Amino acid sequence: MKGPAIFLAQFVGDQAPFNSLDGLCHWAADLGYKGIQLPTFERGLIDLETAAESQDYCDELNGRVAAAGLEISELSTHLQGQLVAVHPAYDEMMDGFAVPAVRGNPAARTAWAIEQLKLAAKASQRLGLTAHATFSGALLWHTFYPWPQRPPGLVETGFAELATRWRPILDAFDEAGVDCCFEIHPGEDLHDGASFERFLAAVDHHPRANILYDPSHLILQQLDYLAFIDLYHDRIKAFHVKDAEFRPNGRSGVYGGFEGWVDRPGRFRSLGDGQINFGAIFSKFAQYGYEGWAVLEWECCLKHPEDGAREGAPFIRDHMIRLTDRAFDDFAAVDSDEAFNKRLLGLVD
Repeated sequence: MKGPAIFLAQFVGDQAPFNSLDGLCHWAADLGYKGIQLPTFERGLIDLETAAESQDYCDELNGRVAAAGLEISELSTHLQGQLVAVHPAYDEMMDGFAVPAVRGNPAARTAWAIEQLKLAAKASQRLGLTAHATFSGALLWHTFYPWPQRPPGLVETGFAELATRWRPILDAFDEAGVDCCFEIHPGEDLHDGASFERFLAAVDHHPRANILYDPSHLILQQLDYLAFIDLYHDRIKAFHVKDAEFRPNGRSGVYGGFEGWVDRPGRFRSLGDGQINFGAIFSKFAQYGYEGWAVLEWECCLKHPEDGAREGAPFIRDHMIRLTDRAFDDFAAVDSDEAFNKRLLGLVD
């Protein structure tokens, strides 16, 4: 495992050091981070089109990050990925994620989003990255707990269309040698293990269709976030280290999303302030040999972001496990061979 790293999306601002890539890098390095996850929708941090076309630009970008003692962990296209699949009910709300030229034109917006993902695959390759963070988008989310009930075949049709849109993107990532990691997230059609499996089947188990693991989105669904690692560790190629808590009450529970964040039973918290057992998560990743980055994503309804960032680096560092190179009971080992083992089992002629 590599880290700690920090996702910069929530920290970009108008004031120094948050208003430039160089400023953010030196700020993150001073806090103890070793990597940054770079949001490609922040054009002040990276020009995605240029990064996809120019190796010189990517070498310069890597050099600027390295000058602060950091590496780029992954690029992110969360906003563009969301636009690969948008139900018409969300058209106006989602338009702000796109460039002005395609707003108000859903077909053009989808084509633009798909091209953005392909550019991100090429840019990731030029930057020497092996994983990419994104969202799947959603055609079916408005039917996740439906009334009236869904007609037969609706889910199958929705996932077939989602796969049709994502298949050429996944092929582009495969050509670039980069894993496309979907953040499993409510609001996306890929929001739990079952929906990810359905998508995986629809894209013929494409080798680049992988997972960005974020336990905060799983605990808020009351999903077993440790068993999730057991089930899908082969596909988990990215990791957002984010805390959350779920405290249901007599007024609301899992579906309490009409409340403001502070009043919801399920709330995102800064690392260490929530209920997630990160000791167990990092142990699972050590058990299965996870080799990607551990990236702080700060989203807390209470604590100031700069405090969350300051506390996040040592929290992640202290949870990372250096794998042992020997068994704890090696001191008691004895030499053996097949004949010796048979004698111990009483299998002697």
